Amino acid sequence: PPLAGASPGALNPFDRRLKRKQKNWAALQAEPAKCDYLREEVGGRIADRVFDITRTFPLALDVGSGRGYIAQHLTKETVEKLIQVDIAENALKNAIESEIPTIKVVADEEFLPFKEDTFDLVVSSLSHGLCFCVLQIHQVLKPDGVFIGAMFGGDTLYELRCSLQLAELEREGGFSPHVSPFTAVADLGHLLSRAGFNTLTVDTDEIQVNYPGLFEVMEDLQGKYILCMGESNCSWNRKPLLHRETMLAAAAIYQEMYGNSNGSVPATFQIYYMIGWKYHESQAKPAQRGSATVSFGDLAKIEGLLKREKK
Repeated sequence: PPLAGASPGALNPFDRRLKRKQKNWAALQAEPAKCDYLREEVGGRIADRVFDITRTFPLALDVGSGRGYIAQHLTKETVEKLIQVDIAENALKNAIESEIPTIKVVADEEFLPFKEDTFDLVVSSLSHGLCFCVLQIHQVLKPDGVFIGAMFGGDTLYELRCSLQLAELEREGGFSPHVSPFTAVADLGHLLSRAGFNTLTVDTDEIQVNYPGLFEVMEDLQGKYILCMGESNCSWNRKPLLHRETMLAAAAIYQEMYGNSNGSVPATFQIYYMIGWKYHESQAKPAQRGSATVSFGDLAKIEGLLKREKK
């Protein structure tokens, strides 16, 4: 199918054709592994959530798998067979080896080429545009199947974004986004519920990395967002370049506003983790409204009753 977002529109703020080019170029770089630490860390945390579910998954799907950052942490005792899907064929060619039998499929994550009720498990780690494919993920899951995913939160790189905006306002009289927009946590539960998931769990985590200065942040992000993750800004209203004077001003603002006592500067990555289940009649159901036998108001009295019982 044609790439989603191939022309500007209200429903998708990203240029998907540019995203494919970025990720393909990233996968061909000489040392992508040195920038993989963030995706490998998040992939491991998703694998931990898979291990928390005490069952074996015969068939699993990794959406936006990249080089296979989740698969390397999984075991064949937990996942018997895995299909990796990514928009960039070069990322799949350079995938990290895993002990799980794996099939690689080149496809746009927003047009998953699978039948309904196919997979027992779907995982996704920091896939760009994950919000636009949760409905299809729900469709390809079997009843009682589970989706476990992670995506960047709205406060990711807030130090960098704020410094660049203030510098551009001062030097150029306006600013443009230089990092792709992120989702707010308040929207995730509603998004998953609208897609049909139930028994939802959403939690937030932060990973902070310290750098000598703004230019080192930008260099690492070029490797992390382009070389490794292919996540450089691809929004339709992006600005193609930053002027030297603006960059120097942003570096000074970054150091002044967020600098550590030792002279380094922090970069914060906020990660949202989500878990959702596809409905099955065997799943536990909430009790009917009004069927409770204990009031929440009585819970405050429990401590007093226990003390009285000890006496």
